[in-house]
Amino acid sequence: MKLRARIVRELRYLKGLSRTLRWVKPIAPDSKDLICDDLEASVDRHKDSPAITFEGKTLTYGEMDALANRYAHWAKEQGITRGETVALFMPNRADYLPIWYGLTKVGVATALINNNLTGAALAHCLNLSGALHCLVDAETSPAFEDVRDQLTRHVAQWTLGPVIGDRRDLTTALKSCSTLRPDRLTARGELRGRDTALWIYTSGTTGLPKAARINHMRAQLYMRGFAGSTGAEATDRIYQVLPLYHATGGLCAMGAGLLTGGSIVLRKKFSTTHFWRDVHEEKCTMFVYIGELCRYLINAPPDPLERDHNLRLAFGNGLRAEVWQEMVDRFNIPQVLEFYGATEGNVSMFNFDGHVGAIGRVPKYLKSRINARLVQFDIDKEAPIRDANGFCIECGPGQIGECIGKIDAGDARTNFTGYADKAATEKKVLHDVFTKGDAWFRTGDLMRQDAEGYFYFIDRIGDTFRWKGENVSTGEVSDQVSEAAGVLEANVYGVQVPGQDGRAGMVSLTVDDHFKLADFYRHVEKELPAYAQPLFLRLQRQIETTGTFKYRKVDLVADGFDPGKVRDPLYFRNPVKKAWTKITKPAFAKICEGAFRL
Repeated sequence: MKLRARIVRELRYLKGLSRTLRWVKPIAPDSKDLICDDLEASVDRHKDSPAITFEGKTLTYGEMDALANRYAHWAKEQGITRGETVALFMPNRADYLPIWYGLTKVGVATALINNNLTGAALAHCLNLSGALHCLVDAETSPAFEDVRDQLTRHVAQWTLGPVIGDRRDLTTALKSCSTLRPDRLTARGELRGRDTALWIYTSGTTGLPKAARINHMRAQLYMRGFAGSTGAEATDRIYQVLPLYHATGGLCAMGAGLLTGGSIVLRKKFSTTHFWRDVHEEKCTMFVYIGELCRYLINAPPDPLERDHNLRLAFGNGLRAEVWQEMVDRFNIPQVLEFYGATEGNVSMFNFDGHVGAIGRVPKYLKSRINARLVQFDIDKEAPIRDANGFCIECGPGQIGECIGKIDAGDARTNFTGYADKAATEKKVLHDVFTKGDAWFRTGDLMRQDAEGYFYFIDRIGDTFRWKGENVSTGEVSDQVSEAAGVLEANVYGVQVPGQDGRAGMVSLTVDDHFKLADFYRHVEKELPAYAQPLFLRLQRQIETTGTFKYRKVDLVADGFDPGKVRDPLYFRNPVKKAWTKITKPAFAKICEGAFRL
């Protein structure tokens, strides 16, 4: 019986891999076929079919293309030329993808700015993009206004919605733009697959967000890859509640639907209250997740529609093993496709056979064809271990190491296109790994692999932690909280909270007499996006450092926010009282029991 089950799993894995590889055949860097050509071809095949449904309204493929063409002509009318960038700073909406899709038709790149950002982080991302035009809506316009003085160049603000002051009326401007496709030859000229299509921001391991360069080849791989791996067809309807400024929601999910003639049922954001009603009423056949989303679903009260659906597949990343099985059993989901990948990385894995807890698989007989490897890692030095000859040492089954991917500039599937910052790009490349002259991308993730080739995620290397589906940079948070009145030093780290995925932010401070809890609460709320705001606070007399004057975090992480372990004053950012409240032993118990919505 075990042998038969293993054969079934193997066949399922090979079927999924074969289906994916048919979609992601090698793309030449000098190819003239771009991501907009992929989408236009799908439009031509499915012109009258529904493409995107949002807030009760549906765009057909033809209408989506017409809207994209208006943005292409708008860019030309503004004198925005090939190779330049436009910043897109909006929440999920029906025209989000048509905006960047249209701009690629005339060779203009789009910087996808996280719509939750405010203050210094927002200004940094806008400055890094180099954009002279930023597209906003009524929701994001105030945040843009707040950082105008921090921008290094004048950036024109184009608003979808009410226009006041010197903001430009994008809605009116678009009405005069043609819905016909711009001439391909004159609009794109010498544009090729290696050229930039999008900038997608990632926190990286330290500092402010980095802008990962997504060229046309890479965008095609994302979208084609998930059209293949999900087995999507024109009859599929994909429920999509993830942010469109991220690759998972904005490229992977959208590609699965829009390259195959399927439909995207798009929502502004995730809601446990509306999830099953939407899936039921919209007759969705798939949904895309991050791990936290699935935990919210299983923690929610029973819904009468949670098993009354047409779902055949859930796909995404970060699904914990204990949540996985409960989700499948409770909601009657036939198949889960867990995958691994980083926005800027060159390592991709799929768990095609649904092996619970694994992020992907590389069987021995395919190892030579797949570029991922695990190398032994020194946690203290935060670097791979080298042997006597200076080469890295590959991990054996069960050993934990850093996952790396061999870089091949001639193959879009394994190339590393890097960041806007060249220095940041070089930090992610590991040289002379197994032979002199080779180069490998560092994922920054610790994993282990078992004897059957399944990979299991262990943790991120360094300071970045994940909370509410976002990577939180401790360096960025530390910079912001250090500006608060009375703060002398700030040490930021992530701590485990029972029943929660990822790690919640905690900050240890040394302060002077000017420090006030109420002022600090307001400062954190103003300067940081919600997911990056620390939930726990520890006040120390002195912050411990290493011999090289780096802040020590290991003991702080182990202590967490438990008053039974910590003598220093501990506080919790109470969502009910909207204030920092002291953590007593009874309060600690309530937090661990899930009494507060974090």
